[in-house]
Amino acid sequence: GPCDASAPEAVAAAAAAALAVGEASAVLHIPDVADLVIDGPPTITSRDQEKTEKDVVQAFTTFLMASDSPDSEGICLRRDHHTNWLHRGLRTLPTGFAGLDASRPWFVFWISHALEVMGEFDEPTLASQVASFLGQCQSPTGGFGGGPGQLAHLAPTYAAVAALLIAGGEVAYKTVNRPALYDFLMRMKSPAGGFTMHEQGETDMRGTYCAIVVASMLHMLTDELMEGVPEYVRRCQTYEGGIAGEEGLEAHGGYSYCGLAAVCIIGKAHALDLHGFLDWVVHRQMNTEGGFQGRTNKLVDSCYTFWQGAIFPMLHEALRQQGKEEELLLPPDVAWFAPSPLQTYVFLACQHPGGGLRDKPGKSADFYHTCYSLSGVAASQYGLDGKQLVVGEATSNLLGRIDVYYNVLFEKSQRKCQFFEDNPTFQYQGREIIGQEGVGVRLARAQTMGLLPPSVYNDGP
Repeated sequence: GPCDASAPEAVAAAAAAALAVGEASAVLHIPDVADLVIDGPPTITSRDQEKTEKDVVQAFTTFLMASDSPDSEGICLRRDHHTNWLHRGLRTLPTGFAGLDASRPWFVFWISHALEVMGEFDEPTLASQVASFLGQCQSPTGGFGGGPGQLAHLAPTYAAVAALLIAGGEVAYKTVNRPALYDFLMRMKSPAGGFTMHEQGETDMRGTYCAIVVASMLHMLTDELMEGVPEYVRRCQTYEGGIAGEEGLEAHGGYSYCGLAAVCIIGKAHALDLHGFLDWVVHRQMNTEGGFQGRTNKLVDSCYTFWQGAIFPMLHEALRQQGKEEELLLPPDVAWFAPSPLQTYVFLACQHPGGGLRDKPGKSADFYHTCYSLSGVAASQYGLDGKQLVVGEATSNLLGRIDVYYNVLFEKSQRKCQFFEDNPTFQYQGREIIGQEGVGVRLARAQTMGLLPPSVYNDGP
């Protein structure tokens, strides 16, 4: 089968890949106690970090000790386990999830996206069902709520629109009431340049990303929607270099992704201190674990495989679009992080035996971490030069190429273009609006497609 490569060969291949992309450390560096540096007296933070490192090292050690067994499957993504677990969640959720009734479009997105990157989204069967359910979550005054009949909110609006792009096809695209959605986005627009999450709600970086990305995915961006966005995001960039959820708060991986993606989509990344941003994010990959933390002095978490990992190709492309290739000697293959240790952390420490992926060893699997850990791995597996960077056997571990700005499959991001280019106008307050997709994401897609032969671009994993 695809996972039958011997473990020593898989580890050796991963190590060779690490060296090939210029990573300084081995894929599976097993430290001794002397490697664990603790500053000053132990604290809750330092004790949690030490425990996490030991748990991850134990997961690596367990794998290596079993590698001589003839039954060893090597470093392998257990697709069947995860696919079955995800399909069960798409059909019905346990009663314990009742408290998340306001997140139902998110469950559709998390599960659909995890399936699509593994090549397991059954579009003929699921597309119409996804469109039908999400249509019931759409508010008559624009936007999508967390469930049928609920208040429109920017977060489930992004989840619903992304899930409809994953579903693909005219039925899904036509589910969105674009004039009403545009009206909703304009009502959420803050004079400060950002967006409130819902009527009388909070204004933070999530709102900015959700509004900009939804408008771009549906080719609805206008000057009035984009007004003040670069300046707002810049004000939230902290002294560390990353971006906070609100002005004056701490730099955070999720908000950093949201802020950077928003300005990259509209082609305004130069509003930020990109060098300071890069300095912050390169220090978020953990030396022992291989995965990313979300903030300084926080623990590794598999969801940041995407939230932090997707930042690197966006930063690289933003600098490329500014014509900085020669001035800054931009790396030609891998953008400043180590893909092999990152994938190794997810494959060896985060796969739950019962299916699904988890934050870290000792945690339960959930749909959120399954989605973003797989999505981040997918982003890490395709180099800037178009070459694949896969730990273990590509036949089992290679995932589909994603659009890092929208977090859907790259093919789905491209597929919707023809439909919305053929339907560019809509009405708003008696005016005919001609929207567009973000210029930054259009240039990035053209750059990526220039690296891909047509057969590679069209094929799934």
